[in-house]
Amino acid sequence: MSAVSGENGRPAGRPVLMLVIATVGFGVNFWAWALLSPLGPRFKEVLGLSALQQALLVAVPVVVGSVGRIPVGALTDRFGGRTMFPLVSLVTIAPVLYLGLSGNESFAGLLVGGFFLGVGGTVFAVGVPFVNAWFPPERRGLAIGVFGVGMGGTAISALTTVQLVDMSGMSTPFLVTAVLLAVYAAIAYLVLREAPGRRAPTGSFLRNLAATVRLPVTWQASALYAIAFGGYVAFSVYLPTYLRTEYGLTQTDAANRMAGFVVLAVLMRPLGGWLSDRLGAVRVLGVSLAVVTAGAVLQSFTPSLMPLGTVAFLSMAAALGAGSGAVFALVALLAPQDRVGSVTGVVGAAGGLGGFVPPLVMGAIYSAYGGYALGLVLLALVAAAGTAFTVTGVRREVERRAASEAA
Repeated sequence: MSAVSGENGRPAGRPVLMLVIATVGFGVNFWAWALLSPLGPRFKEVLGLSALQQALLVAVPVVVGSVGRIPVGALTDRFGGRTMFPLVSLVTIAPVLYLGLSGNESFAGLLVGGFFLGVGGTVFAVGVPFVNAWFPPERRGLAIGVFGVGMGGTAISALTTVQLVDMSGMSTPFLVTAVLLAVYAAIAYLVLREAPGRRAPTGSFLRNLAATVRLPVTWQASALYAIAFGGYVAFSVYLPTYLRTEYGLTQTDAANRMAGFVVLAVLMRPLGGWLSDRLGAVRVLGVSLAVVTAGAVLQSFTPSLMPLGTVAFLSMAAALGAGSGAVFALVALLAPQDRVGSVTGVVGAAGGLGGFVPPLVMGAIYSAYGGYALGLVLLALVAAAGTAFTVTGVRREVERRAASEAA
């Protein structure tokens, strides 16, 4: 990706620098956002939590971080990423320190801390409009895809949190993350700048939100992101349980395979954006969701893990990552420039909530039928419906937008 040199007033190299700083901020805040999940089993044992309490403990930051993207996206449209990146990072420090120093001693304390920890998960709605404004339309898919690599912060949290607790005590991962958030907030405030020509929307928050919801791209992208990113989140949460139940893997082996799934999906996200710039977001999304459909159908037969099961899961990981990148290439293409943050907030909320529901469904199906085949069939049906919707309704909207711009 080359820098924009003197284009629309953008200094040479500045867009790439803004992209790098934004991506780091995404990763650090997502690292903080995911701190409780790896410690769920430990809290269950130490505090005597039930399975439902453990699930609630992990779910609260996810739900708050997802729904909170709606107001944070609107605030980013109004005040800009230079203000919101440091603000979200500084606000997240408070629950991180609380959980590390005293909030981890009771279930109530963990719920309160987890609720406010959800603020860290809203940073996605800050970065997309900020990055989008810095790049010309033909490069936005790749740029936003690269920014999406920051979601790998959850993988960093999964790989380091328990080890840091074992090495130095419960407070260590929280203190480390708090320091990183403070350092990042200072760097972001000093380095980040708004893109030349950025326009802030006028009018009240509720009026702007209502106008955003009425945009076709908002609900179209929300439905597709709930499938693509929601599927990624669901697998990253539930895959270890599935592998241990269906294939008898050890906890370590299952966790390592889940990490491979996550890494592949993260790496495919910028590739999905890059391909969308060149081939079109509709085409990339259609192919990605078709691959998810095929992978889910194959896995519903519970084939041997090597090679068919591994091929099915890795294919779905690659497709879900590429599809997630393509959705925001679509947002960059169709959303009005002064509402990208608001659209991103709604779409991001749909994706987060889309990842919250499938693990509950899979657990209920296993309890009722003693297997997961029906859950994978449902995934295949949803992905197939998403494929059909992409190549019909979404394609028509893209063609209508292109014809309007040509006229």
